[in-house]
Amino acid sequence: MSLEKPYSNVPGTTIFDADQSRKGYWLNQFCMSLMKAENRDRFKADERAYLDEWDMSEEQKQAVLDRDLNRCIALGGNIYFLAKIGATDGKSFQQMAGSMTGMTEAEYRDMMLHGGRSVEGNRYIGEKK
Repeated sequence: MSLEKPYSNVPGTTIFDADQSRKGYWLNQFCMSLMKAENRDRFKADERAYLDEWDMSEEQKQAVLDRDLNRCIALGGNIYFLAKIGATDGKSFQQMAGSMTGMTEAEYRDMMLHGGRSVEGNRYIGEKK
């Protein structure tokens, strides 16, 4: 049984905790496999066949194929492991983060250079301003 999670009511936030770690174990192991050039080559040659070698859910595999990193996180992916997918695709972390926010890389960079996201809408549900 999970412990109480007071952080669970922050809108749009997925905390990588023990439950997420268990859920995403094979997804994250797949990502770590991309640290080896021969595995990156195999993945790029036939992404579906390579993913089918891993004990991931179909939903996790589809999220990888779609490069839907937000979905990967919801399905137990850890952003530091998922970054290996971006690197395999030749993308910077900044490009990946921008895609996760619906911004272009330049928009994301400018937002971060100007202090990041507003806290509005990013507080605990029910928290007073």
